Amino acid sequence: MKILAIETSCDETAVALLEAEGTLPAVSFQVRGNALYSQAEKHAAYGGVYPNLAKREHSANLVPLLDAALTEARWSVADTTPITETQYTFLEELLMREPALLAALTGYCATHGAPDIDAIAVTHGPGLEPALWVGVNFARALAALWDVPIIPVNHLEGHMVASVVHEEEGVYSVVSPGFPMLGLILSGGHTEFVLAKDWGSYQVVGATRDDSIGEAFDKVARLLGIPYPGGPGISKLAAKHRSDSATNMVQRAVSIPELPRPMATADNLDFSFSGLKTAVLYLVRDLGELTEPQRAAVAAEFETAVGDVVVAKTKRALVTHPAHTFVIGGGVTANRYIRKRLQELFEIERYDTTLTLPAPDLSTDNAIMIGMAGYLVHLRGEPALSWSDELRASGTLSVDPNRTRNERL
Repeated sequence: MKILAIETSCDETAVALLEAEGTLPAVSFQVRGNALYSQAEKHAAYGGVYPNLAKREHSANLVPLLDAALTEARWSVADTTPITETQYTFLEELLMREPALLAALTGYCATHGAPDIDAIAVTHGPGLEPALWVGVNFARALAALWDVPIIPVNHLEGHMVASVVHEEEGVYSVVSPGFPMLGLILSGGHTEFVLAKDWGSYQVVGATRDDSIGEAFDKVARLLGIPYPGGPGISKLAAKHRSDSATNMVQRAVSIPELPRPMATADNLDFSFSGLKTAVLYLVRDLGELTEPQRAAVAAEFETAVGDVVVAKTKRALVTHPAHTFVIGGGVTANRYIRKRLQELFEIERYDTTLTLPAPDLSTDNAIMIGMAGYLVHLRGEPALSWSDELRASGTLSVDPNRTRNERL
C-alpha cells in the first residue's frame, strides 16, 4: 500500500511517502520520500508557537514539501492536463481561507498529475486547530484532485506507533508489542498515560492537570533567557552543570535549593507542572541576576525534578496497570536525560515489561509516524473517507473516546 502522509499539528510541516505491507504482527514500511520544515526559528521571537504564524507557514510550505517528497520517491508525474472547473470550484471553496495554498496547489497541478498512491493519511488532531485545518484541507484537496481515500490519524497514536518500530537498512518494522501496552506521552501539548488493550483501543489513565511537560520546559527556559524551543537549551545547560560538577569545576557558591517534585507521591497517575514552573520563577527572582553557572545549576535542578516526577509516576503506573510493553512517545522523549532515567528504572527494577523508545528522528513531530499509524488504522478496518466526506480538525482530540466530548468522525 502506498501512502502519502501529512502532518501539521504544531510547528513542523511534514510530508512523507511510504510503502507499507503485511499484516500485524509482521508489518513493514519503506520511506520513499520524506520532507520536513521546522518553523521553530520563526516562533522564537514569540517565546512559543504563535498559531496564526504556524498556519501561514503550513500554507506556504505544504506544496514545496509535497514536490520534494514526490521527487525524492521518484513518484512525481509530469502532466499538463488542466484541472476541471468542478475541481477548481471545490478547491476555491475548501481553501478560501488559505489563498496562498490554493495558488501554490493549482500552480503545481498545471504541470503535475496524480501519483500512484493508494491513500492519504493526515493528522486531524490533537494540536493547534488553525494548523490542523491547513493539513486536513490540503489532504481533502489532494484527494479530490487525485481520487484517493483519506485516512484520518490521531497524532498521539502516531507517537505510540513510532515507539515500537525498528529500522534496519531503511526498512521500518513494527516490533509487535505485547498487550496490554502502557504508553507515556511527553510532548509540548500532552503529558498522559495511555493504556492500550490493542491498537485502536485506548484508555487515558492519567494526565496533566495544568501545564504539559513540554510547556514547563519552554516556560522555564524563558525564565532562564533560553530561546524557544526551550527543551534542548535547558538540557544542554543541565548537562554542562552535571559534567562540571563531576569534575569539581562548579564552586559551592552556585548551589541552589531543591525544587519541589509536584504530585510525585500522590496516589494517582496525574501530573502537575505549573507549581514547579512557579517555584523556578521565585528561585530566579530570589537569586537576582544569574551567573552562567547559576543558570546551569537551575536548569539541572529543574530537569532533575521533572525526571524524578516522571520516574515516580511511571513506577506507580506499572503497579496500577501491569503491562507487557511500556512505550514513550512525543517530542520530549528526545530529551536524553529523561530517556536515561527511564532506562535506568527498568534496569534496576527489572519489570516483567519491555521498554521501547522511539528513535530520535521519530521522537519529534513527523509525517512518517502518521503514515505508519494510518496503515494500522487501515488494517483494523476503520473506514476511509472520500474527498466529499466531512473531515474536521480537532485541537483537543483524545485517543480515548470516553475522555472528552471532542468532535469525532
